[in-house]
Amino acid sequence: RPKMIAAIAAVWVMAVSGWAGEVPQSIAGFTLGRPIEAVADRVLMETVLPVRYMESLNEVEIQPSEGFKSGLIAFGTCRPPRTIVRIKLKYEDGSLEFFEELLRRFKQKFGDPTEYQGDPFRVFISWKWSFSDALQNRISLTLQHNRQDEDEKIGNAVKLTLHNRLEEDLRCFQEERADRRAALRQRIAPAGRPDAAAWERFVPN
Repeated sequence: RPKMIAAIAAVWVMAVSGWAGEVPQSIAGFTLGRPIEAVADRVLMETVLPVRYMESLNEVEIQPSEGFKSGLIAFGTCRPPRTIVRIKLKYEDGSLEFFEELLRRFKQKFGDPTEYQGDPFRVFISWKWSFSDALQNRISLTLQHNRQDEDEKIGNAVKLTLHNRLEEDLRCFQEERADRRAALRQRIAPAGRPDAAAWERFVPN
C-alpha cells in the first residue's frame, strides 16, 4: 500500500509539473517574476521610465535581440526585489503570414485563446490566453497583429503579464503614498477653529 501511494504521488507530481510547464512565463530570455537585475546586461537601464498611470512600475527598453525589433520590460519598484511583471516584445517580421504561423504554434502549445480582443474588421487582431499556475500566479499571454491602428504598435507583438505581482506592487505603492499623505496632513493641519482673517480666505470676493 505505501508503494501504491508513492506511485500515485509520483504520477501526480509529474502531471502537475507537465501542466505547469504549459503555463508561459518566459520569452527571448526574459522571465516573469525574476528580478530586473538578473537581466541588466540585456536591457538599456538608461531608458528606464515610469509607466503612465501605473506609477509603481518602471519600464525599460531591451537591447537588440535576434528576431525582435524592440521590447519593453516592466518591473515593480515598491519593494525589493524589483520583479519583472510584464514583457512586451515586437517581432521583426510584421507580416500577417508570420502572425498566422505564430498563432498556429501558440494554439498548438497552449490551446485555444481565452478571448478575442481585436476589432471586428480584423485591422487590429489580438488574441489573449489566461493561465493560473501551481503557485496560483495569474498570467496572461497576448498575441497581436496590427495593420494600421495608430493606438497600437504596427506589426506583430507578444505580451506576457504576471497580474498578481503587478497588482501587489500597485497596492504597496498606494498604501505607502496614503501613509505619506496622512503624515503630511498631520504635520501641517491647523489647530483649532479658523480666526477672522482665515474666514476671509474661505468666502468668495
